[in-house]
Amino acid sequence: MNAPAVTKIETFDCRQAFSETLIELAQSDPRIVAVCNDSVGSSNLLQFQKLFPDRLINVGIAEQDMIGVSAGLANGGFVPFVCGAAPFLTGRGLEQIKVDAAYNGYHIVLCGMSPGMAYGELGPTHHSIEDLSWLRAIDGLAVVVPADPAQTCAAVRWAAKAGTPAYLRIGRTKAPSVSPDESKAFAFGQVNVLRQGSSLTIVATGILVSRALEAADALAEKGLDARVINVSTIKPLDEAAIIAAARETGAIVTAEEATIEGGLGAAVAEVVVRNAPVPMRILGVKGFAPTGSATYLLDHFGLSRDGIVAAALELKGQ
Repeated sequence: MNAPAVTKIETFDCRQAFSETLIELAQSDPRIVAVCNDSVGSSNLLQFQKLFPDRLINVGIAEQDMIGVSAGLANGGFVPFVCGAAPFLTGRGLEQIKVDAAYNGYHIVLCGMSPGMAYGELGPTHHSIEDLSWLRAIDGLAVVVPADPAQTCAAVRWAAKAGTPAYLRIGRTKAPSVSPDESKAFAFGQVNVLRQGSSLTIVATGILVSRALEAADALAEKGLDARVINVSTIKPLDEAAIIAAARETGAIVTAEEATIEGGLGAAVAEVVVRNAPVPMRILGVKGFAPTGSATYLLDHFGLSRDGIVAAALELKGQ
C-alpha cells in the first residue's frame, strides 16, 4: 500500500514581493529612488537598477552616509527607499535614522533586508535581533513587519504614500502565505486576527505568524482554543485589539524573531499591564544568537510550533 502523498506548502522570500512592488510604483512615480549600501543583489534591486539606472544610488559600505544621502533626497522631494541588510542599516546608521530621518520627519522608507537570524551561519555580527527594540524607541518612526508577500506588497504601497519616516522589516527566511484575503492583507496600525479563540491568545509577527497558526492547530488537539493575531505594525501598536484579546482570552503568548527585550513582546506587555493585566509569556531571542542555520536558531530559541505550544501549555498550567 502506497503512503499518502504529502502536500508541500509553498513558501516565499518576501524580498521578491518587495522588489516587484517597488518597480511597479517607480514606473508611475518618478520621485521614487532606491539607495543601498553595496547590496544591490541581496536587496533584490538588480531589476530596479536595470530599469532605472539613474534612480539607484549605491553609496557603498557606508550606512551612515546612506541615511544622510537619503535625507537630502527626501528634502529635495524624492521618496527614497533605503535598502540594506537589517543589522547594518539599523546598527551602523542608528544615529542618522534618529536625527536625519525621524527628527526631521522626512519621508524616508528604511528597508531592513534579511532581518532576525536569516544570515544564520554568518553569526552574531549579522543577526538583526535588536532592530525592533532600537527603532521602537525613536519618536515619529513607524515600524512595520510584514508576514508574507501580500502584506509586503501592501506595506510597500502604504510606505510610498505615508509622507513620514518608516522602517519595513523585509524577511528573507521563506515562510508560507498567511493572509486569507489579499485585498485586506495590511492596514497600517491594525492587526489581523487570523483565528478566533477564547483559551488564550498567540500574538506573533513576521515569519513567526505561520508557526503561531501551526501551534494553534496543535493546541486545539489538546483542548485549548487559541486566538492568533498577526501584528504587522509594531509601532504604532493596535492597542484596542491587544486589550480585547487580554480581556477575552485571559492569557497571551508573544512570538518574534528578535530579542525579548524591547520588541513586540515588550510592546504588548506595556499595553496589557496598563489596561488588562493577564499572565504572559514572551518568546524570542535571549542573549546573543549563536552561529547556525536559521532553522536551527529558531528551534534553539523555541520559536517553533512546538516551542509556542510548550509556552502556551505552561502558561495555562498544563
